[in-house]
Amino acid sequence: MTTTDPRDPKENNGDRQGIQSVETAMRVLLALESGGGALSLSAIAQASGMQPSKVHRYLVSLGRIGLTSQDPASGLYDFGAAMRRLGAESLRRTNEVAVASGHAVRLRDRTGHSVNLAVWGDRGPIVVSWAYGTRPLPLTVRVGATLPLLTSSVGQVFLAHLPESLTDDVLADELRGRETEWPGERLAAVRAQVREQGHVVTHGGVIPGIISVAAPVFAAGDPLPLAVSVVLPESLGTPDHLAEVTRELSDTVTAASHELGHLS
Repeated sequence: MTTTDPRDPKENNGDRQGIQSVETAMRVLLALESGGGALSLSAIAQASGMQPSKVHRYLVSLGRIGLTSQDPASGLYDFGAAMRRLGAESLRRTNEVAVASGHAVRLRDRTGHSVNLAVWGDRGPIVVSWAYGTRPLPLTVRVGATLPLLTSSVGQVFLAHLPESLTDDVLADELRGRETEWPGERLAAVRAQVREQGHVVTHGGVIPGIISVAAPVFAAGDPLPLAVSVVLPESLGTPDHLAEVTRELSDTVTAASHELGHLS
C-alpha cells in the first residue's frame, strides 16, 4: 500500500500533482462562461486557447454529465442542467454579508481607518458591521443604525444603484421641506456621478469633521448591492491620502464582488 508522507514538501505546498484533464475541462467551462451566452465550438476553442478537436472531446464528456449542453438546432454550446444546479446551490450557500465583512476588515487593516458595511432596509441603508480603525473619530456608530439617503456616502451609493421604486418612499420622507435644496436635477446629477465614478465622497454629510468614501459591492443575481465605506477625520483628507484610500476601497469592492460571482 502506498501512503503519503506529510513531511514531504510536495505534500505541503501548492505544487501537488493534480489531474490535468480536470484542469483542462475547467478551461473549457471558463471559456464558455466568458462568452456570456451560447457559443460555437470555434469560439470556445479560441477563448480556451485549445484546438477545436480537443475542445469537442471535452464538451462531449462534459455534456454526458450535464455540465454543458448543445442546442440541436443551432449547434451552439451552453451550460447544462447540472451546472445550473451547482451554480444555484453555490449562491444559496454564499453569505454576502459575511464575505463583504471579511473584505471590509482587511480594508480597515490596510488603511487604519474605520470601515462599515451597510445593506438596504425598509427605511434606508442599515449598518450591519463596523470595523473600528486606529484613527479616533468623534462618533460611535451603532450596528443597526439607519443612515440618511441624501447626505451619507452610503446612502448615495444606494440612491444611485437601486431601482427608484425601492428608494422613492425613503427619498420622499427626506425631501420633505428640502425640495429646493435637492431639486430633481441635483438628484439626477448625484446618481449619474456615483455610477460614473464608481464611488462617492462626502465631507461632513452626517457628522461634521468626517469624510466618508463609499462604493457598492454586487453579488451575482442580486439586484440589491451592499455598500462599504471608509470613514476618516477631515484633518487626514489630503488629496493624495484620499486618492489612496479610494483606490484601496475600489480594489476591495471589486474583489468582494468577484468573490460573490458578479461579473463587471
